[in-house]
Amino acid sequence: MKILLIGYMGSGKSSVGKKLAEKLKLPFKDMDSEIEKIEGVSIATLFSKKGEIYFRKIENKILKNLLSSPENFVLATGGGTPCYGDAMASITAKKDVHSFYLKTPLEILVKRLFLEKANRPLLAHLETEESLHDFIRKHLFERVFYYNQSKFVIENTTESVDTVVAKIVSKLF
Repeated sequence: MKILLIGYMGSGKSSVGKKLAEKLKLPFKDMDSEIEKIEGVSIATLFSKKGEIYFRKIENKILKNLLSSPENFVLATGGGTPCYGDAMASITAKKDVHSFYLKTPLEILVKRLFLEKANRPLLAHLETEESLHDFIRKHLFERVFYYNQSKFVIENTTESVDTVVAKIVSKLF
């Protein structure tokens, strides 16, 4: 069984994924870490030196390799992973893949991401909460079509990580 966590940056994919993997005794994988391991540079460096198009191509290739592997795992995808190329079609086509969209309200995403925008290549240039709000709102409008193709949608508001993990586990078994 492969479990993919999908959603916008700051939706809790990594935090929930680590805890879920621990609970299910599965390896945890993070898409950005997988890309950094293969490319040998940080995501920020990859974006600045080779650009977003190169990044998306590599991301899609690595996703397909992970989906084709015999290994079971929990994967925290990048916020844009399912939205480019044929990524979402590849995810939904696999019988052993359970995808979960961690649906997080815009206001919560803005609060979480404003504090860490310097570490997010797509957000680093945004200087105010208002500009971040507008940026995320536009991105969500573009991406929600893909996110909603997940097998399950999990409302992720102010609950604890343990509560979100319990919601996911209840859908699996």
